[in-house]
Amino acid sequence: MTTEVSVRHRQGSFIIEADLRLEGLVTALSGPSGAGKTSLLNIIAGLVRPDEGRVVFNGEVWCDTSAGVFVPAHKRRIGYVFQEGRLFPHFNVRRNLMYGRWFRKAREGRIAPQEVIELLGIGHLLERRPGNLSGGEAQRVAIGRALISDPDLLLMDEPLASLDAARRAEILPHIEKLRDRFHLPTIYVSHMREEIERLANEIVTLDAGKVIGKI
Repeated sequence: MTTEVSVRHRQGSFIIEADLRLEGLVTALSGPSGAGKTSLLNIIAGLVRPDEGRVVFNGEVWCDTSAGVFVPAHKRRIGYVFQEGRLFPHFNVRRNLMYGRWFRKAREGRIAPQEVIELLGIGHLLERRPGNLSGGEAQRVAIGRALISDPDLLLMDEPLASLDAARRAEILPHIEKLRDRFHLPTIYVSHMREEIERLANEIVTLDAGKVIGKI
């Protein structure tokens, strides 16, 4: 599957410009803080509508400003893992995990919730509330929720950045297992070299809102 992004967008005095064709199983968006990584991810997700340009996923036009096309985020079949998890505090882990599934018809042969739960090692947490989880546990639940929503594309915005080194080391192997099991196209934002080298087979580097390299 391919993701094509050709956009220009101004946010205050900051301008992001990108012209990319992403084809890797896991594409890393890398660069210093403030480079525009999250802004580009949010444009792909449909959380930000660009001033100009197009976003096309696997031949489906999600955004084309010249044609007046804009598919809203909730119709793009995307799983999004935010840096801080964003679990619903009034739901237990089980209900958090299944939240996205309620809004999307599951497809036969796709991602099975129980398999995700087992791969992430969170079966013993199902009846807990988010307030009773460690940072690492909460982030594993957030990753599970995104996968169980049965997306076509997974977006991960520095999912380990808020964790200490020990918790990052704990979760990274789980992400690798999910990648190898489900082969789900993923765009992964990080400035951590170890994460990028272990997870990605395509790396896009941004700086000051512009793409400065792609390998």
